Amino acid sequence: MPPFGMVLARDNGQLPGVFPPAARVYEMIPKRSSRPICTSLSLGRGPCAAGILVLAMLAALPSGGMAIAASQCAVPQDLRPAPPRPPRADEVHPDIPVTHYILALSWAPAWCRTGAGRRAGERGDAECSDPSRGFVLHGFWPNGDDRQHPQYCAPAGPIDIATLRMAWCMTPSASLLQHEWAAHGTCGWQRPADYFAREASIWNRLSLPPAGSLAGRVLTAGQLRASLAAANPGLPADAVAVRLDHRQRLREVDLCYGRSFAPVPCARGERGTPDPVMLRVSAMLQ
Repeated sequence: MPPFGMVLARDNGQLPGVFPPAARVYEMIPKRSSRPICTSLSLGRGPCAAGILVLAMLAALPSGGMAIAASQCAVPQDLRPAPPRPPRADEVHPDIPVTHYILALSWAPAWCRTGAGRRAGERGDAECSDPSRGFVLHGFWPNGDDRQHPQYCAPAGPIDIATLRMAWCMTPSASLLQHEWAAHGTCGWQRPADYFAREASIWNRLSLPPAGSLAGRVLTAGQLRASLAAANPGLPADAVAVRLDHRQRLREVDLCYGRSFAPVPCARGERGTPDPVMLRVSAMLQ
């Protein structure tokens, strides 16, 4: 059970065509309050009844395809590769066998409100300087069976400019792209172009909810999983890991893939937030 319960604040008796912003429907109260706490088991009953509309609303949304469609993304003319950063000795793990992969999607409005995100925006990283962004591709990670995963498997020079421009609309940060290639791409690919092409082949097949339709909502982790699975045939709900911050706000969604790059159920330790837990999706940046 999360440290706070999400409860229905008021019901005006109307069923609008678009579910109203979460701030108007839900309020946060301490868990020990006498007021009822809504979970996925109680969303259809009593004061929690309106919450069941969330899943129906998400299921009815048009699929968003890529988080930022190619036609909406303009690669900066002055884009330049970021300099490589030598890893620390304790970060280097080249000999761990790869058993599966994680495609990590960050919810940009949440990341950009952190201290690191604000600093990235001040540096001009488009993830945080463009208020229209919702899900952004964090990275594609070869993982092992244990908690320690392969990293920094070979020396990594700077990404060539052609590859950087190809990958930038998925991950609009030259420094993050350089990190992802060095830390993760070298554990399965010889060239940055091959690593980011594989990443793009998975990313481009995803249907994601339009950012504005998800921002500001309150729903359960299970509802978010179910909506993503419904929008992506072949992606089972148990291949979707939902990550929250300490305030129960959506931080990241991880999708699990097998060695053949097909979706697979996430390992027990990688499943993230349990289905019944309520979460809040941060509103879009202003």
